[in-house]
Amino acid sequence: MGPKPTIERRTAILGAAAELFAARGYRGVTIDELGRAVGTSGPALYRHFPGKEALLGEVLVDISERLARRGAEVAARAAGPEEALELLLRGHIAFALDEPALITVHDRELGNLTEADRRRVRRLQRGYVETWVDVLAALRPTASRITLRAAVHAAFGLLNSTPHSRGDLPRDRMAELLLAMGSAALTAPEPASTPASAG
Repeated sequence: MGPKPTIERRTAILGAAAELFAARGYRGVTIDELGRAVGTSGPALYRHFPGKEALLGEVLVDISERLARRGAEVAARAAGPEEALELLLRGHIAFALDEPALITVHDRELGNLTEADRRRVRRLQRGYVETWVDVLAALRPTASRITLRAAVHAAFGLLNSTPHSRGDLPRDRMAELLLAMGSAALTAPEPASTPASAG
């Protein structure tokens, strides 16, 4: 394998690959088409990535790393848990609105990763979720981490619906709508437990 591409070139390659994988599916895209999408040939692309599977792995590991890193950074610099939650929400919403192809690829193609890449993605995602759980634990100290973790995953379902839900709403309006909905969902009081109804 040849030298690593520059950061800008790598970003362009991963972005183009994500768009193609989202539009046509991992199995529906050839390495030659991936090369053409970034202005080169399939064989030239092999100088940077050993194959299509490795490229898919890089696409999903890269976004998982970016989300985990940004999440940890904003949580660390926030003045308190309220600000941390808003910054986490705004960061994730920007990702969901600006990179919807990555959501589609993750949802559809995780099973096509190598076992090693799948483990990396899962580990990074767990760290990202725990950053959110730590922030929520400060806001909702009586809630269990199990409950908070479930709430974070449910909120991601809401925020990551953007490839399907945005419609004709302008980006800034959709961002504000998702911020309000995400904040309300994550800070909603825990429902009181009710006894199971008799048969």
